[in-house]
Amino acid sequence: MGVFDKKFCGICGEKIGILGNRKLEDDNLCKKCAALLSPFMTERRKTTLAEIKQHLAYREANKAEVAKFNVSKELGEDTLVLIDETAGKFIVTSSKKWQFENPDVIEISQVSGFDLDIKETKDEIKMKDSEGKMISFDPPRYDIEYDFYFTIKVKSTWFSEIKFKLNRNRIEAQNPARYMEYDKKATAIKEALNPNSDTSKGC
Repeated sequence: MGVFDKKFCGICGEKIGILGNRKLEDDNLCKKCAALLSPFMTERRKTTLAEIKQHLAYREANKAEVAKFNVSKELGEDTLVLIDETAGKFIVTSSKKWQFENPDVIEISQVSGFDLDIKETKDEIKMKDSEGKMISFDPPRYDIEYDFYFTIKVKSTWFSEIKFKLNRNRIEAQNPARYMEYDKKATAIKEALNPNSDTSKGC
């Protein structure tokens, strides 16, 4: 088959536009059907059509789990970790109207670990010399900021981790209180999803 041959979605059978194809291992998927997949699924290109059909069946069944999900604890900022402590389940979502977005409902027992990745952004601060040229200070000075990325590792047929940013805005190095605030946010999520863990050892 040529690059420009007509392609049809393996799920709905509709013709796929030039920029609308989402490749599978052995077939094609249109944008509309691809939007039904879990946002945490990252191996679509290595997934067969048969497996996609199984995944979509899981996603359809997940709607019933969302309907009966009762939030008892809310953690996070822009991206929220919502927990149903009675049912022992949680969801991770950035939508304020998550009830209509079909977020994956995950058993807390599926959680297998956590990672906290603190990324540093370092920009040199310079000054103008007598000729108006930008030169370095001696010793050099830097503007340092941090972003906090938290990963929840899960045992799932369809994805193995959920990674999201904890902070809305970058944390300045000269603001240690804000730095500690987000470190505590990460610990709170870890404790909520793994109450028997030793948080003194970090993520």
